[in-house]
Amino acid sequence: MAEIKNYTMNFGPQHPAAHGVLRLVLELDGEVIERADPHIGLLHRATEKLAEHKTFLQSVPYMDRLDYMSMMANEHAYVMAIEKLLGIEVPERAQYIRVMFDEITRLLNHLLWLGAHGLDIGAMTIFLYCFREREDLFDVYEAVSGARMHAAYYRPGGVYRDLPDTMPQYTATRLHNDKATRALNENRQGSVLDFIDDFTKRFPAYVDEYETLLTDNRIWKQRTVGIGVVSPERALQLGFTGPMLRGSGIAWDLRKKQPYEVYDRMDFDVAIGVNGDCYDRYLVRVEEMRQSNRIIKQCVDWLRKNPGPVMVDSHKVAPPSRVAMKTNMEELIHHFKLFTEGMHVPPGEAYAAVEHPKGEFGIYLVSDGANKPYRLKIRAPGFPHLAALDEMVKGHMIADVVAIIGTLDIVFGDIDR
Repeated sequence: MAEIKNYTMNFGPQHPAAHGVLRLVLELDGEVIERADPHIGLLHRATEKLAEHKTFLQSVPYMDRLDYMSMMANEHAYVMAIEKLLGIEVPERAQYIRVMFDEITRLLNHLLWLGAHGLDIGAMTIFLYCFREREDLFDVYEAVSGARMHAAYYRPGGVYRDLPDTMPQYTATRLHNDKATRALNENRQGSVLDFIDDFTKRFPAYVDEYETLLTDNRIWKQRTVGIGVVSPERALQLGFTGPMLRGSGIAWDLRKKQPYEVYDRMDFDVAIGVNGDCYDRYLVRVEEMRQSNRIIKQCVDWLRKNPGPVMVDSHKVAPPSRVAMKTNMEELIHHFKLFTEGMHVPPGEAYAAVEHPKGEFGIYLVSDGANKPYRLKIRAPGFPHLAALDEMVKGHMIADVVAIIGTLDIVFGDIDR
């Protein structure tokens, strides 16, 4: 009789966000997983250590590059931690803009997750659908910050600038003649708020399209129902947050339980699952997209009616206007000091967390009164989720590993930090 032995093999890269930055070693008994060993650290950027050698303002762009699917949500936790130590109140209009962009960022994240998860399991079309909507949202990012992804738009004390009055438009090219360009620019005639408003009206129909493709699709359900089941008790023990926790049936959402900015004024529902499997986590994220759309609409309506400042009126924290800086010596000095030496944050420690698209993203900041953080630690939502991979895949087949990695919604920027 031949001796039966387990095989050990490297698996992947499978997921678009795990392209060579995750080494996954599987121990197999035939086709069945006995053990999974994820090796991380292959993308380590030392963000936490770099932040200790940069001024508080210079570290904002590093936050965009942590989870590079949820750029402004990362920035939000960081600037909130600084604001806690400074003891400053952010203008109301800036708070609404932040909440609106947090939800736009949630849509960007979930759209990429849905497209990539579908692609992993073999559904090609959903990827193209999701990226169609991401383009519109990236245009909004670009309109307010000048960058399509790494915006650095949130600043301690508010946001970089108010929403522009015009939306960038397409110009005619060899590929798009005047008639085609006019059609592309049809909903770009007004301000950025008008464009976002138009998007919120179109978006529910797009989500319906995604659900038509997947929700009752026989193959999709065969690949996700009953796969990677995590009980509510175990999800809590493993440190799950966000859709991973809510998919197991626990209604924990920082926007409701520990509201920050103006979330306590927003009308939205928390989506929760029942079975804690890949399919429930898919349903939770799809419903979250609908709820984010509701929040964005509420923010647009408020921002239309309420003009005002978007940055605190303290030149120790915020730079003076360009006009003032170029016409007034004192303002020029403030500008120079802020961008060379940076702001001095009072000694102390603060923890600020946001309901990031992937879960609880937290920044623990220690200041010794200098112009740089003394220590910065990041609570990455994807880290405990990936740590549970071994437990989630045990007893499943090789093909199910793909579905489980997809449902984790991992991005290694924040796991490796």
